[in-house]
Amino acid sequence: MALAEQVRTILPQTPVRVVTRRSRFNDAWHRFSRNRLSVVGLVIVAIWLFCGIFAPWLAPYSYRDTDLANVRQMPSAEHWLGTDNLGRDQLSRLIWAARTSLIVAPFAVVISFTLGIFFGALAGYSGGLVEGSIMRVVDVLLALPTLLFALLLSATLKPGLEAFMQGVPALKDFVRSGYAEYIIVITALSLVAWPGLARLVRAQVLSAKNSLYIEAARASGASSWRIIQQHLLPNVWAPIIVLLSIAMGGAVVAEAGLSFLGLGIEPPIPSWGSMINEGYFSGLWRQPIAPYIVWTPGLIVSMLVFAFAFIGDGLNEALNPTLTRGA
Repeated sequence: MALAEQVRTILPQTPVRVVTRRSRFNDAWHRFSRNRLSVVGLVIVAIWLFCGIFAPWLAPYSYRDTDLANVRQMPSAEHWLGTDNLGRDQLSRLIWAARTSLIVAPFAVVISFTLGIFFGALAGYSGGLVEGSIMRVVDVLLALPTLLFALLLSATLKPGLEAFMQGVPALKDFVRSGYAEYIIVITALSLVAWPGLARLVRAQVLSAKNSLYIEAARASGASSWRIIQQHLLPNVWAPIIVLLSIAMGGAVVAEAGLSFLGLGIEPPIPSWGSMINEGYFSGLWRQPIAPYIVWTPGLIVSMLVFAFAFIGDGLNEALNPTLTRGA
C-alpha cells in the first residue's frame, strides 16, 4: 500500500479524457464550420431542400396553370420572375423544379452508391476471377462518356418501360402523371455513376484487407461478409461521404442535362433543364425577358453544384484531421 502511494506521488497525475461519439461529432463539426464556404454551401443546399419539400405551399401558382393573355411578361407584382411563352409563372415552376431535382438526385445517388460500395468491396476482398470480372465491367463503363451513356440508357429504357406500365391497368395513371419518367431518369443515372465509386472502394479495401485486425477477424471465424461489413467498410466511410456530396451536384447537373435534351423529365412537369430548353429554343433568350427565362434556372443549377463542392471540401477537412489547416 505504501509503495502504491509513493508511485502516485512520483508519477504526474494527468486527467484521462474519454472520447465519446458526441465529442467526435462536435470536433468534426468544429472543423467543418471553420470553412466558411462549406457553411455557405450548406445553407444553399438547405434552401434547396426546403423549397423542394414545401413546393406546393411556397409556389404562388401551380406549375400547370397557363395564362395565354399574359405570356412572356416581365417581372411584376403578380409574377415576380415573369412568365414564359405559355403564361406560366416562372417563380412557381422554379420552385416546383426544385422538387423534381430533389426526387431524382438523392435517389440516383443512393442507388449508384449502393451498387458501387457492394461491387467495390466484393472485388477488393474476393480477388481472383470475381475481382477481374467486376473490374473489367467497371473499365468498360468508365471508358464510355457518362452523359452519352445516360442518354442511351434513357432513350432505350423509356419506350419499353412506359409500354410495360401502360399494359398494367393499375399503373396507367402512374404513367400519365409523369412519374414513370422519374424512374427512367433515376435508373439511367444510377447505372452510369457507380463504377467510379466501385474503383475507389476496391482500392480502399485492398489497402486494408491484409491488416492485422482483419487477420484476427478471420482467425476468430468471422464470415467474409461480416468482415466486409463490420471491419472494412467503416474504414472507407470518410472518402465515401466526401464523394457522396460531390456526386449530388453531379446528379443535379445530369438530371438537368437529360431534361434539356428531351430525354429526362418532360413538360408539363417542371425541370430546370427543360425550362432552359424552352426558353432557349423559343427564342426568348434574344428578348429582354431572357435573364428570367433562361439564366435563372442555369444559375440555380450552378449554385447547387458549387454548394455541394464546397460541402465536399469541408467534409474532407472535417473527416480527415491529418490535413494541415490554419489556426
